[in-house]
Amino acid sequence: MRLPHPDAGAFRRRYGASPLHLLLVLASFALALYAGVRLLAGNAVDVALWFVGAALLHDLVLLPLYSVTDRAVQALFGPAAGTGGPGVRVSVNHVRVPGFVAGVLLLVWWPLVLGRVDHFTVTTALPADVFLPRWLLITAALFAASAAVLLVRVWWGTRESRRAARARARARRAGKRRRTPGAS
Repeated sequence: MRLPHPDAGAFRRRYGASPLHLLLVLASFALALYAGVRLLAGNAVDVALWFVGAALLHDLVLLPLYSVTDRAVQALFGPAAGTGGPGVRVSVNHVRVPGFVAGVLLLVWWPLVLGRVDHFTVTTALPADVFLPRWLLITAALFAASAAVLLVRVWWGTRESRRAARARARARRAGKRRRTPGAS
């Protein structure tokens, strides 16, 4: 049997996580620093403008857009069952997740999806007009898979609730049979 080191808990109490966590965070900072130095070595002004533009686009356009969209989806699905007030239904996540993944795919591949670059035809050996239909197919497949998972969850949930209702009914019937007719 191996005994723990007496100071093993002290590090976790001070840092809040394991030493492996600290090592991984430091490695990710080192990688980010390396990437930043390499990126800024080319054209620092354009990179800085891109970061500022991306932050402004996100904060002033995209954040309000997907906040309003999320509220609309929540209103479409209605309040959470049994809360009596506004709440998030689990089924909203079956729209959020595929929408998020499709959005990230569009964000990463938007020049190809929108057909903005012709020189990628040489690199990919594909014509420029195939990326939009493929992105749409991937998006449709993501939403279809999410809908299938939702249907299974609803079916399983109704099955479990029917099973619980039958068990409660059997317990009530058994309780009525135990009571004597003259006793109150």
